[in-house]
Amino acid sequence: MIKRIALILSAITLFAQTMSIEACTSAIVAGKASASGRPMLWKHRDTGCESNFVERVPASGDTHGYVALFNAGDSLLKEAWMGMNDAGFAIMNTASYNLAPDTTVYKDREGEVMTAALRQCSSVNDFEHLLLTLPKPLGVQANFGVIDAAGNGAYFETDDYNFTKFDLADAPDGVIIRTNFSFSGNETDGYGYIRYDNASHLLADKIKSGELTPADFTEGVSRSYYHSLLGYDVLADTARWVVDQDFIPRNISTASVVIELDGKNDGVMWTALGYPPCAIVEAATVDYVPDNMRPLLPGYKSAAAEESLSKKRKAFPIKRGSGPRYLDMDFVRKASKDCHEKSMINYAR
Repeated sequence: MIKRIALILSAITLFAQTMSIEACTSAIVAGKASASGRPMLWKHRDTGCESNFVERVPASGDTHGYVALFNAGDSLLKEAWMGMNDAGFAIMNTASYNLAPDTTVYKDREGEVMTAALRQCSSVNDFEHLLLTLPKPLGVQANFGVIDAAGNGAYFETDDYNFTKFDLADAPDGVIIRTNFSFSGNETDGYGYIRYDNASHLLADKIKSGELTPADFTEGVSRSYYHSLLGYDVLADTARWVVDQDFIPRNISTASVVIELDGKNDGVMWTALGYPPCAIVEAATVDYVPDNMRPLLPGYKSAAAEESLSKKRKAFPIKRGSGPRYLDMDFVRKASKDCHEKSMINYAR
């Protein structure tokens, strides 16, 4: 009996750890809410795969060409975790943990679904049709965010068999935010409620003015250590050590990406690879990806992500015991400031 209890507790602990690994904070922005008049899609990625890269996939036959974010090691470019295609369609996702429970071991297929969407879809309506026609169960529990060149946008809160659509046109201020719970799901489960409040607070003034820019996400929200429950930004404090809990940037944060479409079947994928506070934003398009973002290192890794991750390890320098939960804010303040200045130069270019 004692052994059985121990095994159950161990399984519960492992389950809880797994649930917290695949996360993310995200937003969809309508043209009326952006400074450029262009729709945007933002994803601050949290995942157990520490290293990412960006790569182009050329058009083939009747499929679209696209550029996307991939996990290091994905040499077959099988799972896209955010991207845009040559038809002006863009997609990303956040894991959701309060939708219908998994009904099968067939799961974690979000990356494959997004790859299929980038290859096949030209519009938000196309993606809705894809969800309706793909074989079930889908193997997903996710909030899929999509925008298109016509300025349409939506979140699709999707489980194995069903989805609920939240149209961007119905958002009074032209912005929808999602973390790791679904508004169509139950009210007792899910993750990311504090991060949802963090992002809502940090973006409130810009949303009100209708002047959101890509930098508000990569340089503002993704570098901020504002904590809505505590009511202040640790980055503005003088404390050196803080516990890494419920900030938008977290130990498992691996990228911050904003896709900005221009209405001409084209756009820019502003990408900070690696730990976002210690990462530098660069621009990629369907036709061009800087070499340092591509998987040119051994293990199918990118130089940009690896450089950022080397700084992240200095931000989390304590390895023994519970040390990895503690963040050295003295290092982060300096590193983030330096990366921010370089990012703003790239934005200006």
